[in-house]
Amino acid sequence: MIDASPRAKLLDAAIDHIAHHGGASKSLRALAADLGTSHRMLIYHFGSKEGLLTAVAREVEARQRAALAGLDPAEFWRRLTADDLRANEKLFFQLYGQALGGTPGTTEFLDGVIEDWLGPLEALLAARGVPEADRPAQARLGLAVTRGLLLDLVTTGDRDAVDAAMAQFLAMSEAGLTKPEH
Repeated sequence: MIDASPRAKLLDAAIDHIAHHGGASKSLRALAADLGTSHRMLIYHFGSKEGLLTAVAREVEARQRAALAGLDPAEFWRRLTADDLRANEKLFFQLYGQALGGTPGTTEFLDGVIEDWLGPLEALLAARGVPEADRPAQARLGLAVTRGLLLDLVTTGDRDAVDAAMAQFLAMSEAGLTKPEH
């Protein structure tokens, strides 16, 4: 953690707490008690329970984007499906649904939820030799497949099935990269 501000410390604590204990269904007061602070401090720094949860999900996403550059796709998938991220992934999908439904305090979650990933994914595709014209569509496809399989994982818990599906997707993607040009 570079930013040692009180808000950043609370955010780090909330990320860790939710990763190990969940928390989206708890009241703001219960979350505050779990984090060793007051609900007033959480309101001061995040505006509401939804603001705190949105900040948690956005920060977890930012950390995953930062890790993307240093990992190959299979390593990145293993990172995303690690048990210690499951509660944060569940929170991501809960907030996504709430934001799409217009739940107050969550709609800002949608800002950049797709677009923030496209640049890093296109950079990864460029490094793998994907032609520039193909990168935008392939980046969206990769993001959609990954999120769909993560939703499957948090819904079913069937790690073997989602790993097999991702392995198939990565093999298909790799075959497309090595396909001879006509």
